[in-house]
Order: sequence, then structure tokens, then C-alpha cells
Amino acid sequence: MKARMEDGKVSDIRAVWFDNGKCVMIDQRELPAAIKIVSFGTHTEVAEAIRNMTTRGAPCIGASAAYGMCLAALNKVDIDKAAADIKAARPTAYDLFYAVDWMLAKLKAGEDPVKAADSYADSIVDKCKAIGRYGNELIRDGMTLMTHCNAGALATVDVGTALAPMRAAHDSGKKIFVYASETRPRLQGMQLTAWELNQEGIDHAIIPDGASAYYMSKGVDMIIVGADRIAANGDFANKIGTFDKAIVAKRFGIPFYVAAPVSTFDFNTRTGSDIVIEQRAETEVTEISGIRIAPVGSKALNPAFDVTPAELVTGFITEKGVFAPSEIGSMKE
Repeated sequence: MKARMEDGKVSDIRAVWFDNGKCVMIDQRELPAAIKIVSFGTHTEVAEAIRNMTTRGAPCIGASAAYGMCLAALNKVDIDKAAADIKAARPTAYDLFYAVDWMLAKLKAGEDPVKAADSYADSIVDKCKAIGRYGNELIRDGMTLMTHCNAGALATVDVGTALAPMRAAHDSGKKIFVYASETRPRLQGMQLTAWELNQEGIDHAIIPDGASAYYMSKGVDMIIVGADRIAANGDFANKIGTFDKAIVAKRFGIPFYVAAPVSTFDFNTRTGSDIVIEQRAETEVTEISGIRIAPVGSKALNPAFDVTPAELVTGFITEKGVFAPSEIGSMKE
């Protein structure tokens, strides 16, 4: 991704990588105020970085998990125990589990830990570039788009899933405009997606989550979101508030696409009702920067994700092409 660093220079930087024996990543909790780079030398530290949302976004969580497994192997930690530790970090994003199992297989086959983890991260970037190419074919010059949460380079090592077609369209000279909903309570849309769109020079505006239906009624040509886990029938989990947008998009006849690599598809999960939804701390809702804004005594519920039924999805944009929900079984072949 393009990022303007503290010295004023624009650099190409990934969200997570491996350097000098450590897993290195952008601390996404600090954006957009600062680009803070942190590094970790153990798999337990990486697991905590996943848990506390230093790193986030299903594909990027997967790459971080791969580097966590790499560190476990380099530190002579039992890799099956390390796998369990990392998988326990967060329950919903399937890429986390996919990456850990992928690394387990590579490590047990005797492959070099660093090369294996780098290969996994590189493969995510390549898949995102392909998602961008296929998604760009759906975007016409002059379109108004909408997205939710962050599914850009920060969430996917580099390039993005939902933002990949937008980047590709922009780079090809198409004029597009993007509505980025703020995504409460963690504000990933406002703090991360808008930051990425700004770095790329893509015309956009941040909108309150509750304003999405209003702007759809005024004219949105397409919605593209990411996903954290996609069931075998096409139901999918994504950041809380996605389901709302899909319902309203159906009402206004707006195409609703999900951009995700095949590693996000969990073919062992039959339907969305089988997806475990992470429940996060109520303080994310009741407090801002440690200051309570809710009445004392009021409780808050804070599901991190919701599940959107496949019937509301126009298509899935993957590295293998664009598939209708009824066609996703062919991706296993």
C-alpha cells in the first residue's frame, strides 16, 4: 500500500512481514494518527496482537498467524500447541484457521518456516491482485460505490479485497466515488478505509453507519464488502452492519458483491447459522479513548460480526473469478 511516512515520503509498505527473526506489522490501533511499526518474537505475542486488533482483517490475520507459526518453529515450541494458542485468538475469521493448518502441514513436511510463511503472505497479495482485476471488470467509469469496515491493504497484507477492485478501477483511469461507512464501534471504515482511500487519491466520503440507506436511496451503483468467513451455501460473516446494508441494497436493486480469497470459504461450515460470532467487550461501545460516554449502569452488547444470507449476495469476487452463490461449490475443484 502507499503510505506517507513521518519524513513526508510516500513508501510502499505491507501490513505485516517478517524481518530479522521477528514478525513485524503496522499497529492498526494507532491509525490514522500515526504509522507505528511493532514487532514480535514469539507466537504468543502474535496471538495477542491478533486478539487485541493490532492486526485485523481476515487475510491479514491469516498471514500474521502464519508468521506466528513460523516463530513457534524457530523458537522450538511444540507446533501443535502453538497452533492451538493462535487459533484461540479470535473465533470468526476463517483465514486464521486456514493459515495455521496450512503452516502446520508445511512445517511437518520439513519446509523452512520463514520461506513457508513468506510464501503464504505473498500468495495472499497475489490473490488480492487477481480479485482487483476481476472486480474492475464490474466497475464502470463514473460509478458511485459503497463499502463497509476495512477490506483494504491493511486487512489483507497488501492491495485489499473489497478495495482491490476500487484501486484497480482508479489506476485504470476510471472516475469513481466511494462511500465508506464509519463502522462503529471500532471505526475501521473511518480510521482505516478512509485513510487508505486518501493515500491512493480515490474520491470518497465517510458516512455514519445509519446514513447508508439514505445514500443508497439517492444513488449507489454497487456495494463491495469483504468477508471473515463464508459458509458452503454462500451465507457469510462480515463486520457488524453488513447485513443491514445487504437488506437495503436488495430493496433498491443495488448489486451487492463480496470480495474474498478462496481461503475465506469454509466448506465445512454448512450455513451461516453455524458460524461462531465473536462477542467483544462492552467497553468498545460504552467508552471512547477510555472515557465512558454511556450512562453508568447501562449495559452494551457488542457482536463483532453479523451473518448475511446468500440470497442477498449478487456474487463473490475471488482470485478464481466472480461466482454466484449457487456456483461457489465449483471453487473446491
